[in-house]
Amino acid sequence: MESRSTITIREGGPDDVPVILGMLDSGVEWLVAQGRTGQWGTKPLSQSPRTVESVTRYMDEGEAFIAEVDGVPAATLTLTDSPGAYLAHLPPPGEPERYIHWLASDRRFKGYGAGSALLAHAAEVTRRAGVSLLRVDCYAGGDGKLVRYYEGNGFVRTETYTGSEDWPGQVLARRV
Repeated sequence: MESRSTITIREGGPDDVPVILGMLDSGVEWLVAQGRTGQWGTKPLSQSPRTVESVTRYMDEGEAFIAEVDGVPAATLTLTDSPGAYLAHLPPPGEPERYIHWLASDRRFKGYGAGSALLAHAAEVTRRAGVSLLRVDCYAGGDGKLVRYYEGNGFVRTETYTGSEDWPGQVLARRV
């Protein structure tokens, strides 16, 4: 990590959709290079109409945030009031929540802390909104590094689930 780098977080908007998709593609490329294709497959997510629609829909439903390192977009997440429809089979939390979607980073900025800065920002935005529950779901297969990443950022495991094509998922929660 470059110790003199400055991370700033700004709100994202429709003009940032290509930037967000570029970060997702960077993540896929990085995962493929490591032989870890179970999470997002092998093709750029920007080529998937379903992914493009999902990124746009969540942005319309909530707030997108972009972490910049020295003014360059480095990571993103979107915050809404509920999980995706693919989790409709799980019991609702029984209280208001904020839900994180599409946390991703441009892998050129791996180790700079942009993702963790965004997670801390999402927790603060959630707390300021008077909501005490922040949740996220992620890929739980392979080596489990992604679940441990969220745990390292203050989240605890709640429900496990299986997505389409036997995709192993984990819901995590954080009190703010």
